Amino acid sequence: MFLLGGLKSSIITAPWLMAVRTLKVTVVGAGGGIGQPLSLLIRRCPGIDELALHDLSEMKGLAADLSHVSQRGKVTGFTGEGELEPALTSADVVVVAAGMPRLPGMQRDHLMAANGSVAVKVTTAISKASPKALLAFITNPINMIVPTAAEVLKVHGIYDTRRLFGITTLDVVRSKKFIGDSMNISPDEVNIPVIGGHAGITILPLISKCQPGFKGGPKEIQSLTHRIQEAGTEVVNAKAGKGSATLSMAYAGAHFVDSLLRGIGGQEGVVECAFVASDLVDAPFFASPLELGKDGIKRYLPLPQMSDSEKEALEKLLPILRQNAEEGIQFAKNYLKEKSVSPIPAALP
Repeated sequence: MFLLGGLKSSIITAPWLMAVRTLKVTVVGAGGGIGQPLSLLIRRCPGIDELALHDLSEMKGLAADLSHVSQRGKVTGFTGEGELEPALTSADVVVVAAGMPRLPGMQRDHLMAANGSVAVKVTTAISKASPKALLAFITNPINMIVPTAAEVLKVHGIYDTRRLFGITTLDVVRSKKFIGDSMNISPDEVNIPVIGGHAGITILPLISKCQPGFKGGPKEIQSLTHRIQEAGTEVVNAKAGKGSATLSMAYAGAHFVDSLLRGIGGQEGVVECAFVASDLVDAPFFASPLELGKDGIKRYLPLPQMSDSEKEALEKLLPILRQNAEEGIQFAKNYLKEKSVSPIPAALP
């Protein structure tokens, strides 16, 4: 049985080391509220020969700062739209944290209007500079951004469903934390798949499949599920309009990147949930447990048996995911048709 990996040891010490090939990881949006802690945590991943940092703001200082961390490999900084392709050149993994954060009361379509160009421009640059890279988006709204990126990759003739990811690890991290606290055990002991999407009711934690088994009743399960689904809003409201989840997202994003690197390095049984092109359900993009390998997705794990309430929730979220995918694809088509030349959006503040 595959278990979703824990961050407590894999990102700090790892028995696997990639001795054969060199690896480059690029962070787009490295200067922002997610990008900076994300870059620091990725810096601790073993086996990286180059960590490339890109943003609209000057990256030399951040690169110099991170280069002093006592880890193998170099850190390079790239600034502005003109240096995006050099930042991406020969990258094995690209993680995108650029864009506008969600603000109180902001609808997902408004966020997409602000951030959709991130997906188009970064994906276009990747098609020229590093078409074989594993591309992982943090930029929201994930449910629409990933289909947008897929459409751009198709236009450029390099689309590989195994290599494109929407990072939904934060939903798993929150589930482990909230359930662990509820059961009075360490979150590291909790294993739970989270399927669906990465917004509101599209986030579906399969609490019936939690290990160890969750002992709470239907009301407690409903309450936990709702909190997991609205956890992003919880942070947005707590920050009183000054931002969204940054540190917890950086933690989750670094964990996912570490898992991608372990898969590239040949480690067996690396399983993570992510939002990807999928035929597991009647929606073209879907988050589910995946086994990772040298080329990205090694295999899709079958969906487990669900409780009746989880089956109902799945049926309710699928039309939303289908609509999100259509909107994301149409955004890409419209954007490419218009051939906008506006600058790449800055990192999350």
